[in-house]
Amino acid sequence: MNVQTLIPTIYGGWKEKFSTQWGSMIEALKTKFPDHIEEVLLPDAHPVDIPTLFLEKTGALEVLRELKEVHGLSFLTDYTASDEGGEKRFHLILHLMGVATKVRLRIKIRIAESELFPSLIPLWEGANWAEREIFDMFGIRFEGHPDLRRILMDVRWEGHPLRKDYPLRGYQVFLSPEPIDPELFK
Repeated sequence: MNVQTLIPTIYGGWKEKFSTQWGSMIEALKTKFPDHIEEVLLPDAHPVDIPTLFLEKTGALEVLRELKEVHGLSFLTDYTASDEGGEKRFHLILHLMGVATKVRLRIKIRIAESELFPSLIPLWEGANWAEREIFDMFGIRFEGHPDLRRILMDVRWEGHPLRKDYPLRGYQVFLSPEPIDPELFK
């Protein structure tokens, strides 16, 4: 079985049901934002389950706002990253869904190691903790984030465990508990 094998769902076949909506949405985005879309991977031509759009970092916020406000993809179902190596080392990965239509779309944004990416909290408040996790695990910084600090690892932890250059046996042992931030008690 591969990703192209159709799997019945309670909503019916995903390709048959959503291919028309995907096509019209992607064509509208290509027309309105020709310079911001790097690449489009469609389920018929590539091994992807839903359309995947690679966006330029500079225009990503405009395209995401358009997807949310005009095309109805108002639910940020997932927001993570991956370390792919190369000049633009990291991919920010967003999964969006239209609650009313059940249409799903994957967005990927390539960024270099030293680049900042604008926080998506103004578009989706739920991006707050996801961005903190991405920062904690990969070291990607988000411009305008209100509280960018570690969320999973001890504050004394050195490095970012999901980077490909992090040592597999990069254990760090702390003999005392993590110090409590007095600001949390206010």
